[in-house]
Amino acid sequence: MREGFPSDKNIAQSNKGKTMSKQRSRGSTASRRSKSGMNQGQEGEQMNNDLHELFLGELADIYNAEQQLTKALPKMAKAAKNDELREAFQEHLEQTENHISRLDQVFESLGESMKRKKCKGMEGLIEEGEEVISEQKDSNALDAGLIISAQKVEHYEIAAYGSLCSWAEQMSHNDALELLKETLEEEKTTDEKLTELAESLANVQAEESE
Repeated sequence: MREGFPSDKNIAQSNKGKTMSKQRSRGSTASRRSKSGMNQGQEGEQMNNDLHELFLGELADIYNAEQQLTKALPKMAKAAKNDELREAFQEHLEQTENHISRLDQVFESLGESMKRKKCKGMEGLIEEGEEVISEQKDSNALDAGLIISAQKVEHYEIAAYGSLCSWAEQMSHNDALELLKETLEEEKTTDEKLTELAESLANVQAEESE
């Protein structure tokens, strides 16, 4: 063998190494394509199943509930005797308008259009609140009655948004999840504030005689 020239054996080993490297590269590319296809398929499944349809229906339901609440809260604020309670209702009205805006963003993030739906649950809760205003308007217990009516609404919304968050997480609707979580936390904070007002003011006032 002449010095400086590779042997036939070395050439064969070099060609074999190059072939194996190309095969590994093709295999890696095919694997990435396969995983990408699986992810796209999973996303498609998450947007086309019974849970997703239920999710959309409940989103439409709570959307209508929030719309109804924007009409009820000004009446509750007007009826309240205590200034702090009135301010709490007015503040929650602003939050409720933001909740509606967030729900619009949720539908946008899902690439879905919202179907019209009447929330009968909220309709019933609001009717009960109107009865309290009518029956307790000349009573020291009016504010206590307004608070329990408002907390029934808050607990209804907390239950709804809690389930929607769980479903969004289950289906990896991450953008929707973040928006819904934000609203859920605000609903919980409002409920806690109403409890504080009841214990420090309204319940005490309700015990007083005329």
